[in-house]
Amino acid sequence: MSAKPDRPEVDQDAGHLEDMPSKQDDDSWKDRPPYRTTDASEKFQKRHTAHCHCGRVKYWLSQEKPLAAKFCHCIDCQALHGAPFQWAAIFHKEDLHFEKGAEGLAFYHAPSKGTHYELPVKVSCANCHSPLMDEGRNMVLMFPGIIKFRGAEDKKHFDPQCHIFYSQRVVDLPDGKPKWVGLDKKSELMKDVQPHEAETIVGERKTETAE
Repeated sequence: MSAKPDRPEVDQDAGHLEDMPSKQDDDSWKDRPPYRTTDASEKFQKRHTAHCHCGRVKYWLSQEKPLAAKFCHCIDCQALHGAPFQWAAIFHKEDLHFEKGAEGLAFYHAPSKGTHYELPVKVSCANCHSPLMDEGRNMVLMFPGIIKFRGAEDKKHFDPQCHIFYSQRVVDLPDGKPKWVGLDKKSELMKDVQPHEAETIVGERKTETAE
C-alpha cells in the first residue's frame, strides 16, 4: 500500500471553510476522501461512528479528537440548521469515511443556492435531510451531534474551544469561552456576558421587542 501524501497545512483556529469555489465537472470526487470506498488492505481505524436521523447514511472518524471544535452563531448556520447556533468540528478529509461512499447523499452549494456538488458544499442525507458535514478543499466540518459517543470522555474531546460570529447570536451563552465577532483570531474578541448580566440583557431585549 502506498504511503499517504503529506497532509495540507490547517489553521486549527479557522471557523468556516472559506474556500474558493471549485466546480466539479465529472464524478472524480467520488474516488477521493471522504467518499472513496476503502480497499480491504487499507487500515481505517473507526474511532467514532456517526449517522443521520433515519440511519441510511453512516460514516466513521479515524481520529479520537478534531483539529478544532466551536460554536458558530452566524445567520447562515441559524437558517440552515434551524437552530440558534451550530456545533462543528474540523477534520482532515481522509479522517472521515462514508460507509456507502456518495450513495444516499444530497449536496447544496450555498453561494449559488444550487443542489449540485461544488466546493464548498454542504452534505446531508437525501432521505431525512439531516446535516452531515460541510466540505471544503482540504477539510471537512462535521457536526458532533450525530456521533454515537461511547461515553462522556469521548464526547469531551469535542468540547468547543470558542464561539464565532457571536455578534450575530440570538441567545447569550455566558460559559467563559472566547467569543469572536466573526472568525476566531481574525476578528475582535467580545466581552463574555456573566449569568446575572445575561438576565438583564434578555430582559432589555424583551422590552425593546414589546415597544
